[in-house]
Amino acid sequence: MHLSGLLQSYLLEELDQELGRFEVEFLVDHLAKYMGPLFYNMGVLDARALLEKQMDDLSDAFYGLERPIDKRS
Repeated sequence: MHLSGLLQSYLLEELDQELGRFEVEFLVDHLAKYMGPLFYNMGVLDARALLEKQMDDLSDAFYGLERPIDKRS
């Protein structure tokens, strides 16, 4: 079932509102227009946080590879 069908069922079962296919598809398009960028931006923030953590882990790994310098000379 497509999103419009799921929304149509939800509206009927939970809100006792019966909308036709055209009306529900219009509603989905309208919601996507405004909510799509919000969800996209949330995904970008999640990806950024993951990348920052991985970069921190990589930086720590490089520090672990360093060798001590003999300063007795």
